[in-house]
Amino acid sequence: MRYRRTAAEVLSGIIVAPLAAVAVADVADRDHSTEWRLVAEEDFGDPLHIDAAPWTRDPQDRGSPWYIDAFGDDGEAWHAISDPDFSEQLATLDVYRKRVAFGQDGWLTAEIAAVDKDTSGAPDSSPGLSTVELPDGQRAARIDEPSWDAGVLIRSTDPLPERYRVEMTLRDIDFGGMRDGSFEYDGKYNGYRTENTCKTSFPWTFNGALPGVGRCDYHNVTKENGFYYLGILDHATPSPQGNPGIHFRRKVVMDGYYSHQTWSLKNGVCDPETGKIHGVDDGTFNGVNAIFIRGDKMRSGINNIGNEYYFKTACGEYSGDEPFDDEGRYSGILTSTELRPELLPEAAYRFAVERDAAGYTLEMSGPFRHSGAPGPITLRFRHDFVEDGRPIWHYNQTPEEYDGAFDRSLTHTGHSGTYTTEHAWPAGSAYPDSLIIGDPHLNFYEGSAVVDDIRLYVPEK
Repeated sequence: MRYRRTAAEVLSGIIVAPLAAVAVADVADRDHSTEWRLVAEEDFGDPLHIDAAPWTRDPQDRGSPWYIDAFGDDGEAWHAISDPDFSEQLATLDVYRKRVAFGQDGWLTAEIAAVDKDTSGAPDSSPGLSTVELPDGQRAARIDEPSWDAGVLIRSTDPLPERYRVEMTLRDIDFGGMRDGSFEYDGKYNGYRTENTCKTSFPWTFNGALPGVGRCDYHNVTKENGFYYLGILDHATPSPQGNPGIHFRRKVVMDGYYSHQTWSLKNGVCDPETGKIHGVDDGTFNGVNAIFIRGDKMRSGINNIGNEYYFKTACGEYSGDEPFDDEGRYSGILTSTELRPELLPEAAYRFAVERDAAGYTLEMSGPFRHSGAPGPITLRFRHDFVEDGRPIWHYNQTPEEYDGAFDRSLTHTGHSGTYTTEHAWPAGSAYPDSLIIGDPHLNFYEGSAVVDDIRLYVPEK
């Protein structure tokens, strides 16, 4: 079955409306039926002290506070499919971390990590989360990641409620993409500083460690940069980890993937003003991808570790495993719209995720590249937990919400063996919702961003 709908068929799920002040628009003004009650917010008016917290060396084992699953930094899967190479390569580095709760009653947590590539006893870079003052005098939080071998996340300290709306405001971003038509700007290339040419994905790949390959001969990451504006993961304590594992843990995502690798050249970009799709080369590589993660299909070529995508846009809705047009020009990733970083921080973008009794809604607001007159717009896209037989991955927060219909066994293969996920989504399972903002990868992405006004709402009784 081909999952594809035209722009006209999905326009009923999209709001296109001017916003006079995106950063401070009141929830009551938004055009959707649920009435929401604010239960937690962080406006960063009080100074953050996260950067002063001490570093802790991650023991990188099942007893680690940062252990997630078999696909984490020192996960069993990587050992099974690529030892002894994986063990030997992982032993060449250490990972240092900070976990600091902040906000009212500690409702948010900063997860910061950095690699020590020569086990010298200290991280090689100084990523952080600190208070900044904007030109309008307001305070916000700066995510600073000066090196690709690090990660900075803001996450919910506790799992999100059964029904909720979470939102954040973006006031600045420099994680790559083009500026004035070029990837080269401010002494950087696609947001990466250029003094170090050995910026690779070592030692984590979807097939485990590469046998006999040194750090600098791994995949060069600088043609790919990115940022998670707002995402919902399926476990309680997300933290920056090696890049493959997160592709197995996402429910819904709004992110930017600023890539001009060869495999990205057929990606498409939606123009919300015209409802037409164009190629990435006609864009600015500053996109927003609104993705519902499929629970019934895995993406090809990544070893059964990443789920397939489903896109809903003003140009129609499409599954990521099929072309986005009849001619087959566009495929892979369909970007919903593009940011205009040059307007920040005077302007702002707002991102929100809502979970209701039957599905998720992704919302983005601001002066996007294709907004047209009069300027800022809001785009909203909704997907049922199971829609047309297509489930959102691990949507169930409780065992009662799911009957095991999409469970299966998955085999992951490397050069030295295989690892089997016996039950990828069994009956009786439950997966909490956790919000993330920032960079969840320890071996990709470099830059900075300024975020503000993180808010949590629940339905009015």
